[in-house]
Amino acid sequence: MRVLVTGGAGFIGSHLVDALLKQGHEVTVVDDLSSGRRDNVSEGAPLHVLDVRDPALVELAAAWRPEVICHLAAQISVRASVADPVHDARVNVEGTARVLTAAHRGGTRKVVFASSVAVYGRPQAIPVPGDAATDPRSPYAASKLSAETYLASFKALHGIDYTTLVLSNVYGPRQSPEGEAGVVAIFTDALLSGAPTLLYGDGDQTRDYVYVEDVVDGFVMACGPAGGGRRFNLGTGIQTTDRHLHTLVAAAAGAPDRPGFAPARLGDLPAMAVDPLPAFEGLGWQPRTELTTGLKATVEWARSRRR
Repeated sequence: MRVLVTGGAGFIGSHLVDALLKQGHEVTVVDDLSSGRRDNVSEGAPLHVLDVRDPALVELAAAWRPEVICHLAAQISVRASVADPVHDARVNVEGTARVLTAAHRGGTRKVVFASSVAVYGRPQAIPVPGDAATDPRSPYAASKLSAETYLASFKALHGIDYTTLVLSNVYGPRQSPEGEAGVVAIFTDALLSGAPTLLYGDGDQTRDYVYVEDVVDGFVMACGPAGGGRRFNLGTGIQTTDRHLHTLVAAAAGAPDRPGFAPARLGDLPAMAVDPLPAFEGLGWQPRTELTTGLKATVEWARSRRR
């Protein structure tokens, strides 16, 4: 199978590229390297340094004719989307429209799209069910939901199948601690360097942490015929408080468990977790990595990068 991966030099995308290559698929990567890293991309996957809005993407797909496009390239910062919603829309909405146009020109069978729990807004029930109502509360969330609508429209117009994967808090090796990064990467970097760490509010805020290799399994499964036209949550359904997460990362790093505290940030959700059962029923996917196991692997990878 030929698979084109947008954002394939990034944290999740590069792991997906590795998994697809390991299974014997042909893979091509598109990434503008604004946040991805060239050295994340395996030698077996050609890298095209392109913005997903670039018309050259359509020509690439028309020439290479991927059977599946996994679309992970995105503007992912909620705060950046609030500061500049026009740029957010250009990357996430215009970029998705360009990807779908490329899929149409390239005769692509299916697009697998990385969405976000942000589309659910403030959840009415936890874990959030797969059929929960959407309630976008930031330009970022709105752009992700708009991209999902474009997927449905291109299926209606051109018969391009799709699966949307709503990602919970993904963590693991290769995640950068810079910018609006995952808290696991931020804690790991600080604790390994002896820098101070901060918890916002009282530390009781919860999130659903899912290991990157488990998420990649979901993308690979979605590349097949299962789950067409549906949205699935990729998460564990388990809530972990910020305070407990800090304890677990500190233990894995062999560092003191003494975070500082700062005032709660405006707009932060008090709790989030998603129900993965529909993904099991629709794709056969389920999380398999315990949090302590994933954190140990993440810390060891980060430590090895310091040597």
